[in-house]
Amino acid sequence: METLVLDGQALTLKEIEDVSLRGRPVGIGPATLERVRASRELIEGILAAGQTVYGVNTGFGKLSDVRIPAGSLAQLQTNLVRSHAGGVGQPLSEGESRAMLLLRANVLAKGFSGCRRELVELLVALLNAGVHPVIPEKGSVGASGDLAPLAHLALVAIGEGEAFFRGERMAGGEALRRVGLQPLALAAKEGLALLNGTQAMTAVGALAVARGLRVVKLADASGAMALEALMGTPAAFDARIHEARPHAGQVASASHLLRLLEGSEIREAHREQDSRVQDAYCLRCMPQVHGAVRDVLEHAQRVLQIEAGSATDNPLVFPETAGGGAVISGGNFHGAPLAYAFDYAAIALTDLGSITERRIDRLLNPDINEGLPAFLSHDPGLS
Repeated sequence: METLVLDGQALTLKEIEDVSLRGRPVGIGPATLERVRASRELIEGILAAGQTVYGVNTGFGKLSDVRIPAGSLAQLQTNLVRSHAGGVGQPLSEGESRAMLLLRANVLAKGFSGCRRELVELLVALLNAGVHPVIPEKGSVGASGDLAPLAHLALVAIGEGEAFFRGERMAGGEALRRVGLQPLALAAKEGLALLNGTQAMTAVGALAVARGLRVVKLADASGAMALEALMGTPAAFDARIHEARPHAGQVASASHLLRLLEGSEIREAHREQDSRVQDAYCLRCMPQVHGAVRDVLEHAQRVLQIEAGSATDNPLVFPETAGGGAVISGGNFHGAPLAYAFDYAAIALTDLGSITERRIDRLLNPDINEGLPAFLSHDPGLS
């Protein structure tokens, strides 16, 4: 596949899946590296001038008023990574770990993080070499970003923690050695540049929503098959009905169902004998329910694509600001935009499961399955 060149741009779900699940190679463009260089120069200039900047030469959180001496700034960043690597539970899948590497590299590529180019290049090299940090699934704090998951990712970059390589779980330093990569000694600001952000929730959510978008189309297909088996009618999918209530997902689902049922010999075989005015909700309302799920997932997809190309570090470094640049503390690491979209998507997908279950019941239940064998058994009772 063609190399995906990162420049901090919004990433589509397909691009995230291509890299995470299909091994698409990743690169970095020259203009991107120039932005990263300018951002780093501002940090180094601030340090040289003796200015105080949160997380660069201060402690963190409640200790932000503690000034750290110049000789300890590198140790400060390493301590930050180690102290936050406290996740628990099963590891994220290799695909989710790859998605995190991709998304974090893309954030740093925006040039608002103040890190060196070597850090961005190392994350991309890990991706391309197939070294996947072991990242426990539990530990994100949401309102302060994915500190623990990203800390486990960062551990491998400094030669610590654990990684999967070719299906084998091993020490992070050993994984780097096997692919000929050197661990990075973090410089001022770089621990923060790796930890602040939403890349764990974005990675897991992006892959889940991408699956959901496929599942909702599969629900149309299984629903069309159920309609055929139950001798139903596609009349409820008539375009005129949906043009009268033109939600985009509803229109798309109705159109998809009509295409699936086009030219159906089963429909023609019972058209003349069909005395029912309309089918049950679980058949008749497929466009309305499946379509609403489509709309919810499309919303989640838009949120994810914006987030995938967003700067979520703190503080953010703006080298081109008038007056010689600025380093500003904010809260772009907060997971609220994603969390709301994911809860919305979970509600919708749960309802998609519910209407699918009702169709399954209608196929199996001998009281309502329109003359099909009880429980679809060839030998009801014995079987």
